[in-house]
Amino acid sequence: MSTVTLSTVNLDGIALGVESFGDARAPLVLLVGGTTMLSWPDALCERLAAGGRRVVRYDLRDSGASTTVDPEAPGYTLRDLAADAAALVGALGGGPAHLAGIGVGGMVAQVAALDHPGSFSALTLVGTRPVAPGPPDDDLPGHDQATMGRLFARPMPDWADLEAVAEFAAAGAQALGDDPAAARALAARIWDRTPGTAPSVQSANQLRTVFSRLDCTPRWRERLPEIALPTLVVHGRHDRFFPLGNGEAIAREIPGARLLVLEEGATAIPGAAVGEVAEAMLALG
Repeated sequence: MSTVTLSTVNLDGIALGVESFGDARAPLVLLVGGTTMLSWPDALCERLAAGGRRVVRYDLRDSGASTTVDPEAPGYTLRDLAADAAALVGALGGGPAHLAGIGVGGMVAQVAALDHPGSFSALTLVGTRPVAPGPPDDDLPGHDQATMGRLFARPMPDWADLEAVAEFAAAGAQALGDDPAAARALAARIWDRTPGTAPSVQSANQLRTVFSRLDCTPRWRERLPEIALPTLVVHGRHDRFFPLGNGEAIAREIPGARLLVLEEGATAIPGAAVGEVAEAMLALG
């Protein structure tokens, strides 16, 4: 029987909010959140579950239902987040798991696959890049500067005002080439799940600002050829935040990786592409 359940998993004092889809006895697909677990569309989780997978999406620390302390001064590193992914597989049982990361969650997934290869059976990376937040390597395209100018010229919303936050998200999505209506609805769901109205907590949930303060050393790009897992790289053709060249580089540098370009995609997985992405992930394992 296919079910959807919300819960919290405790890992050595850290609580991670998780949502599970599908049969608990089926092979595990673990989805690392981007801003929050809701970066993974409901429809994609449901399609994967219908394809015979147990799908678990989860919130990173300082987001959603997971432990939130101080997003402006995180007391953990990128490698700690990668270790959380491996520990979560162990706590959930049914590993090794197909690991998937989206956006900054894709950075967590890359490091997890490198540092804890025995925990995972396959790897999907969506809309991410092979270097940490900050200036990219010279051969990688950076953020589209015109788009960034539009994004950062906007004043921050009143984070205690749901309508203001939703409008801010919709305008940002339009600048990025994503669906404003979908972004507005998603922002409202994230707002409802955010533990408190403090600006630092709200912005961490809506924008994943904690990553700008995270210790992401040492570099991992040079280690990508060590990944021996079947790998799928998914990237939007029109991604203005992490342009397509970043996904192309990951696919080149991980042996045997498949690159799936979403011709109508930007930073988010568009609804029209859910079936294509699900099919490719199910084929991977």
